Amino acid sequence: MTTLTDADALEGLRDALGLLKDREQVAERLLASSAKHSFDPDKELDWDAPFEEGKWFWPPELVSLYDTPMWRRMSEEQRILLSRHEAAALASLGIWFELILMQLLVRHIYDKAATSAHVRYALTEIEDECRHSKMFARLITQGGTPYYPVSRAHQNLGRLFKTISTTPGSFTATLLGEEVLDWMQRLTFPDERVQPLVRGVTRIHVVEEARHVRYAREELRRQMVTAPKWSQEFTRVTSGEFARVFSVAFVNPDVYTNVGLDKREAVAQVRASGHRREVMQTGSKRLTDFLDDIGVLRGVGRRLWRSSGLLA
Repeated sequence: MTTLTDADALEGLRDALGLLKDREQVAERLLASSAKHSFDPDKELDWDAPFEEGKWFWPPELVSLYDTPMWRRMSEEQRILLSRHEAAALASLGIWFELILMQLLVRHIYDKAATSAHVRYALTEIEDECRHSKMFARLITQGGTPYYPVSRAHQNLGRLFKTISTTPGSFTATLLGEEVLDWMQRLTFPDERVQPLVRGVTRIHVVEEARHVRYAREELRRQMVTAPKWSQEFTRVTSGEFARVFSVAFVNPDVYTNVGLDKREAVAQVRASGHRREVMQTGSKRLTDFLDDIGVLRGVGRRLWRSSGLLA
């Protein structure tokens, strides 16, 4: 009797993007790339160099209040200080996402063959994420700002999501957490207006996250073809709700208080800002186009994504 392998069962399956790629071949290529292009931030970056006077900690166009009435009233010094705190808030958010991602990856590989390239790459990605979280924490400390945790409500929603998430839901959330920040970081690391340490941190993150995005995209494509219909629909709804959480948690409003601004007025101006809306939708577009192509942005889920402000 012939045994049907996973590769045989999936041969010829396709989605709107074409034939599904072989899971092991994808993982082998990512493992080879990891061996060539992985970094130790403790050794790669000059943590002892002082920050440069007058340089930003985040490109000004990506700071939440940019081009608002409040921004126009702020001094250049206060704007740069806000960029320092927002960079710390984004690093804090990144740590939260990566802690969730690592737990979801462990769940994903729990009952899979540990000798497979797919599992070995997942373990490699967990190694990367551990280094990233430590790198972000060190950047926050170096910047002399507070750590900015997400709200207690969002912490608890994260716990709930980790408990009930399906595999396709997990990979959709992974991409949401990675791709918007990745878009911003791709604008940050070549920007000479930005502090060299911040540019170095974002460069490392962009290079290594490119592999993580590829892994998550290929697995999500597979899951949206092979997962049960109920799981696909559950993914659409939970990903839309996670997008709503993400859009609110993206900048911690305490940053405004800590740079001497009125928090209530600042939050209101950010919400009303056409520039900010365009930044968030542009940063999300590559992801939302992909999710639309593979069938995630449908029905209630699509309406939730629209209400998050990430989908035009």
